[in-house]
Amino acid sequence: MILSMTGFGKAVSTFKGYSFEAEIKSLNNRYLEITLKLPTILQSKEYEIRELLKNMIRRGKIYISISVKPEENENETFFLNETKLKELLSVFGMMKKNYGINGDIALEHVISFRDIFTPELDDLDEEHFEHLKNVLTESVEQLNLMREAEGRALAADLSGRIGLIEEQLNETEKDYSGKVKDYFAELKERVIDIIGNNNINPERIEYEIAMLADKSDITEECVRLRSHLNFFLDTLQNEKEAGKKLNFICQEMHREANTLASKSLSTEAVHRSVVIRDEIERIREQVQNIE
Repeated sequence: MILSMTGFGKAVSTFKGYSFEAEIKSLNNRYLEITLKLPTILQSKEYEIRELLKNMIRRGKIYISISVKPEENENETFFLNETKLKELLSVFGMMKKNYGINGDIALEHVISFRDIFTPELDDLDEEHFEHLKNVLTESVEQLNLMREAEGRALAADLSGRIGLIEEQLNETEKDYSGKVKDYFAELKERVIDIIGNNNINPERIEYEIAMLADKSDITEECVRLRSHLNFFLDTLQNEKEAGKKLNFICQEMHREANTLASKSLSTEAVHRSVVIRDEIERIREQVQNIE
């Protein structure tokens, strides 16, 4: 089952006096790119958190926000960190003194600094950090549930488009039956009209005309394109991290469709090749969202 690269997950838990919350959002990206928003207490654990995520997610632009707070007291709705408030007011006073900034310090200047409402926390011990990793893992699991659901929808859409391309390909082959022979006969008739009964080797003429007619045969392109369609479906159904491979298959499908269009002998075949290329382009756009 394929995974979409877009999704959202969240997990919240409390453990021995602390409240943990992890939010994760993923978007399309060619490689794995992780952006972390961590509280000060977790800065020293950034490398371990990144490694944990790398083991669970392969591709995508990942945004992680983690918060760690003391478990809320039922009788305490708000918290004021007086130490940080004093530091902030001290900085304001230094700025006024050293840089000649005038004006009074108002409440609206202070409340925009969220840190003054955040309690000071000591470093997490290993037991608390292990619990935090469990919370982070749960948020990734929630993310993957959403990505799996979107992956199923993507797979259904892509399978339908592959089916439409195959229908157009079948119609093209059916319409093309006998076209090359007719084209050969038409070329031969035109050449005879042009050169008349001059002393020219008829076998040589037929050979050259046959070579021209053969260049308009689309059998090989149809066989290769159908092979790519089957390979695409097999990859879609049987590989979990299929995004890069599916993108490569799309390029090969597009190449065969272009050749098919350039060799077509009928207006109907050209029109069908336009539909085929349009569907391949839509598939290619969808594939960019697959891990």
